[in-house]
Amino acid sequence: MKSKPTMSRDVQWLRAFTFTIYGTIVLVTSYFPLYYAQLGFSNSQIGLLYALGPMISLISNLLWSLASDRFRTIKKILLILLIGQISLTFILSVSTTFSAIMAVITLFYFFFYPVFPLSDTIVISTAKRQNRNFISIRVFGSFGFAAFALLIGYVLAWVGISNMMWVSIAVATLALTLVLFVKDDPSAPVAKVDLSGIWALLRQKELLWFLGCIFFLAIGMRMNEPFLSITLKELGAEESIIGWAMLASALSEIPIFIYLSFHGEKYKELPLLLFSSLLFAVRFLLMGLTDSVYGILAIQAMHGITFGIFYVTAIRMLTRLIPDQFRATGMALYTIMWSSLSGLISGTFGGFVFEQFGRTTFYLVAMASALFAFIGFASRYFIRQPDAAKSTGITRKS
Repeated sequence: MKSKPTMSRDVQWLRAFTFTIYGTIVLVTSYFPLYYAQLGFSNSQIGLLYALGPMISLISNLLWSLASDRFRTIKKILLILLIGQISLTFILSVSTTFSAIMAVITLFYFFFYPVFPLSDTIVISTAKRQNRNFISIRVFGSFGFAAFALLIGYVLAWVGISNMMWVSIAVATLALTLVLFVKDDPSAPVAKVDLSGIWALLRQKELLWFLGCIFFLAIGMRMNEPFLSITLKELGAEESIIGWAMLASALSEIPIFIYLSFHGEKYKELPLLLFSSLLFAVRFLLMGLTDSVYGILAIQAMHGITFGIFYVTAIRMLTRLIPDQFRATGMALYTIMWSSLSGLISGTFGGFVFEQFGRTTFYLVAMASALFAFIGFASRYFIRQPDAAKSTGITRKS
């Protein structure tokens, strides 16, 4: 039996790894677009490169999760993924043409996106094994995102955006070193996706309505992700200021996550989702109207209220709508809507709108998308329907 000090060290290493791995998200979502712009790529090309990631994640997340389940190890899969990331980032550093970067970034995304569901899985299993709250470990990802957002901004202001890939290699190498000390848990394999449950879930009207609302809300948010740094750069912001914008959003979500994780049951789900989607629309409207770098910094502080409330509430609602025996399948459908499919559409369509019609129209489209979600949530709130689980005959396992 493990001693308490050993158990504590396991958690500390996992917190350090979680802290570091979210630094790679800062680079890929916020600073890679600046690197592409520095190479002379158009906004449409940048949007396409961003959209490739969600498209590849549809396949890569499932394949690497199945591999992890087959060999009953998460740690070794994470090592392979991080080594792949580092190798492909080096190739990116010496690639300059759009066609070459498009080919390499496609392979890069194959190794990049699966890291996060797998790292969340090992956090969940460790928290359960040691009788800890999941948030007590996972929140270090938000701390890491905030810290790296600020640090990387200053580092790139010093070394130049042209050396960004070397900064990315350094962060991934640190994560690779830390994962060596993370404790694997072969007794807690990755949950299998129950493909037989997809049809049963697709007959549940309330779940389909919910996923549709999620899809529209995600389009607006995914449009904002790659073009926030482009917007700031166009307004004359330095890389360090872009880091402050990322810091504002990351820090603002931490108290919301913690509060709703412990006290969210006091509030009903639909009013929270209505409030969140409406504030998303307001946030995007303000982004389209402001011409001030510091105004955008202030608007980014709304991220905690908008995304923080949405994320915790959406996961809570999914656990109510999805029967236990179809939980993995339902979460896969949610991921497709929230991340993969919405990211694919927002990257290609959003890049075209930004390039052809400008920033203001771009954010008005994002606002309209959030308002569609608001209308969808409102229709459910004001027009009550019978419980969809009853109407489809789906029963929950106790």
